[in-house]
Amino acid sequence: VQLQASGGGLVQAGGSLRLSCAASGSIFSIGYMGWYRQAPGKQRELVAIITRRGSTNYADSVKGRSTISGDNAKNTVYLQMNSLKPEDTAVYYCKAFENYYNRDYWGKGTQVTVSS
Repeated sequence: VQLQASGGGLVQAGGSLRLSCAASGSIFSIGYMGWYRQAPGKQRELVAIITRRGSTNYADSVKGRSTISGDNAKNTVYLQMNSLKPEDTAVYYCKAFENYYNRDYWGKGTQVTVSS
């Protein structure tokens, strides 16, 4: 499984960004995909995930401000982030969990910077 993430950038507080993650390769057994983030000096943390069936889960810190969605035809997952805060600044990583081998695949991170 290969993951190609895009959509990061610099935005002012209160602004919006949409991240995209396109999966390719052996995608037939992907159980879920999602976004994680890592701020400087902090551990990587869950932002949001979506299962193949469309069930979603969000971190409390982004709930109500972010929406994760998937396009099965394009094998792409999106993360729409609104009302961004400086504390959302981090490198955002796309992840896919593959059921057959029970392993994670990570994309290269994309930087999100929110200025105050």
